Amino acid sequence: MLICTHFSYGRSDLDPATAGSQLDAGLYTSYGLDPAQTVLSWIVCGSTGGSEGCYGAGNLGPFGKIGALLEGKPKTDVTTNTVTRAIYVLDVASGSNRIGVTLFVYTKTDMIAAGFDTVDVILAKTVSLPIAGGATARASMAANSRFLYLGTNQSPLGVKVEKRILSVTTFSEGSPSINVSAITADHAGFVTVTFGSFAGADNGNIVFGPDGTSQGDGGGAAFLLNTVQALLPSTLH
Repeated sequence: MLICTHFSYGRSDLDPATAGSQLDAGLYTSYGLDPAQTVLSWIVCGSTGGSEGCYGAGNLGPFGKIGALLEGKPKTDVTTNTVTRAIYVLDVASGSNRIGVTLFVYTKTDMIAAGFDTVDVILAKTVSLPIAGGATARASMAANSRFLYLGTNQSPLGVKVEKRILSVTTFSEGSPSINVSAITADHAGFVTVTFGSFAGADNGNIVFGPDGTSQGDGGGAAFLLNTVQALLPSTLH
């Protein structure tokens, strides 16, 4: 279900030269969750160069339980004055039994014209993933420009999803395999999938390159850092 409203308010006398080189350079999207983590709310605010304020809002869901969220990279079409990006919602309690894991892919489009932003968010695709979830499952998700990497602490399988065609590949680490515990990425497009406990000796990791190929694997609960979001040790289990 998608509930979406459009609205605009605020000043409309801003100089277009202040908007920056990208169509949506002055805009941001804030998100929120309900207490049960089943509904994702969003609101787009900022300035377009011709006005400032908030331009659209809505809700996505309901889901079984939202386990992870990620935005895709923006694509700008100057001929239509639009900026399009994906919103990825990982539901870790999908299906009638609430133990399925499903990736919901939404397309968010900002059409910026005449000093205002018209925002639309539509469901583009759902992908059922071959891993276990549940109401208490902890999800991990990271991405580079070509691939999404996903997993839960209830399954020894990690999942790689090719963004363009949404093809699914699974992988694992260890013998016997160990459940996924974290997925981290850096600014260059490398992604590390960590398996097992950060506090114990039963762990391992696989590093994937920007092109999706494995760059190496081995023991140890290794992770990557990036330049925009701090990694909190309290989230590593």
